[in-house]
Amino acid sequence: MKYWRGYIVAAIIAAITAALTAFAKSHTVLIDMFYPYTSRLIQTSLASWSGGADFCLWQMFVVILAAVVLASIVIMIVLRWNFVQWLGWMLTGAATLFFLHTGVYGLNNYAGPLADDIRLTVRDVGYNVSELVEATTYFRDIANELSQEVPRNADGSVDYPTFEEMAEMAGEGFETLTYEEYFSVFAGSTLPVKKLGWADMYTSMGITGVTMPLTGEAAVNPQIPAVTIPFVMCHEMAHRMCISLERDANLAAFLATDAHSDPIFRYSGYYMALRYCYGALASVGTTSADAAIQTLYSGMTAELRRDLADYDNFFSRNKNDAATNLATNANDAYIKASGDEDGVSSYDQVSDLLVSWYIQEIYLPAHKEEDETFDPLDKDWVDLTTNPTVGGSE
Repeated sequence: MKYWRGYIVAAIIAAITAALTAFAKSHTVLIDMFYPYTSRLIQTSLASWSGGADFCLWQMFVVILAAVVLASIVIMIVLRWNFVQWLGWMLTGAATLFFLHTGVYGLNNYAGPLADDIRLTVRDVGYNVSELVEATTYFRDIANELSQEVPRNADGSVDYPTFEEMAEMAGEGFETLTYEEYFSVFAGSTLPVKKLGWADMYTSMGITGVTMPLTGEAAVNPQIPAVTIPFVMCHEMAHRMCISLERDANLAAFLATDAHSDPIFRYSGYYMALRYCYGALASVGTTSADAAIQTLYSGMTAELRRDLADYDNFFSRNKNDAATNLATNANDAYIKASGDEDGVSSYDQVSDLLVSWYIQEIYLPAHKEEDETFDPLDKDWVDLTTNPTVGGSE
């Protein structure tokens, strides 16, 4: 019996985690009423604690944990412990970590979507190709303007501040959204994000950033193209604010960069919005969509084209296919296990939200007809056809 105690404990913890998840999945309204706020307070406290170190504490803990596991293997061999018993307690440790993750953060996946919190109307039927083209054109035009405003080197590449300087600046947009636009969903920690350690490994996997809820740390890969760093900083900061779904974190990053006063943040946001919508348009595969892509590209500034090409070239040079597939599959499994059945494809689904934002915030206000003053002598103001007394006798 003693050989199976670890498995029993692991099974109990796993069952509790599954029960919490099932409850959250079937009571989303109740979860949305209190859990994100509690979770956000926990993340803010953890961020304040871990912010005292200029490196990712969770990466140090991973090293320590790996050393402990290796040491236990050596001790097991030397002292001839039973392997089945050892494995059971290892599973208990893994189950405990996932339980803690679920308790302090994971149930945010079952809270309401960000669109509800920011009063964004998203149609159930989605959008048509013409609306996608129009939105993509808008994002391109703003990106064109901002591409001329950001500082550049003599060779045309962007010349941005240091990582640390941008990290200090990144919270401004969220503070504007919170205290000027009154979106309480963004009232989380705006402490600077950290540099992601082991950057070479993450670059080979195509990973741009990681947020670790158990330590409240948001981290960004410092090797990625500079034009994307402000957006990715806001994306990871949004995760730390308990905006857990990837599509929602991308939308939050766009809104935060758009609300920022510095053009390098605004350019990063519109640049990434263009990339997502441009990619969505490319996936349509129709003749009209292909023609629209050609028109969109021909209308880009030389600077914007260069930045798009630099991004693609960076990852084509540095990504390792095997490592990328491994990381993508692991991330896909984690996202699905956390409650989002779309997995990694949810990143690109931000295009739906971006088109909805464009229609609501840009298109409709620009086409709203001015209110007319009521004229009692204008017969067009009154429909007399349904009045039974008109043209007849009482």
